[in-house]
Amino acid sequence: MLKKILSTIGAYKIYERWLWHQIRGGKRPEHIAIILDGNRRWANEKRRSHWISDKWGHKQGADTVEQLLDWCSMLSVKYVTLYTFSTENFSRHPDEIERIMQIAEERFRKLLVDKKVHKNRVHVKVIGRTNMLPPSLQQVIGEVERVTSQYDNYMWNFAFAYGGRAEIVDAAKKIAGEIKENRLQVEDINEDVFERYLYTSHMPKQDPDIIIRTSGEERMSGFLLWQAAYSELIFLDVYWPDFRFIDMLRAIRTYQHRIRRFGK
Repeated sequence: MLKKILSTIGAYKIYERWLWHQIRGGKRPEHIAIILDGNRRWANEKRRSHWISDKWGHKQGADTVEQLLDWCSMLSVKYVTLYTFSTENFSRHPDEIERIMQIAEERFRKLLVDKKVHKNRVHVKVIGRTNMLPPSLQQVIGEVERVTSQYDNYMWNFAFAYGGRAEIVDAAKKIAGEIKENRLQVEDINEDVFERYLYTSHMPKQDPDIIIRTSGEERMSGFLLWQAAYSELIFLDVYWPDFRFIDMLRAIRTYQHRIRRFGK
């Protein structure tokens, strides 16, 4: 058994190096966005052979997020946006929501003191209707955002309590308020102005080059509806907790092989 495991690890490393060789000379995406899907289904499949709870699926998914952020640093991906919890997810069972919020709070507390975050000068931001989150989670999110606010080497965005339609509605409300206060004129509104009121307005590059969705589902589920107009969509038949570095490399290889015309 040990020999078989070592052989599998060896084959994985060879494939990883081969993929790296394929992409290293090509254009790298600056902004990668990912819909982290499949935590519960991963847990359900594991439950068939082992006792395991939904909480373990979400915990394993959070572990994969930590690995992903390391991989993005290795690949010099400057902007990362992760769809972690939608406004629609609040309709789930209260026990599951509570577990997710507890895990999120634990992980944001880790980010607060993570040496890699400060060494690499990573700006951490949570986008969404954060007022819907538990007060303790809101507090730690505020602390992480405050201590990393001046960092600009990398930007990690966590879409939490996020909805694409909600983002557009909230932007429209802000613009309406500006017009009401005579700080903005209707005739001045165009796409560039509208983008200044989106949740992602803090980013120099709001539009993702790639949007990846795991779990085999092929839909956007309201993720970055405005920003995704010309993003390359990549759907992977792997649950988020099982997402590996080679999956990231394969996604970048797919991106490099596509011709982006932007309507031209």
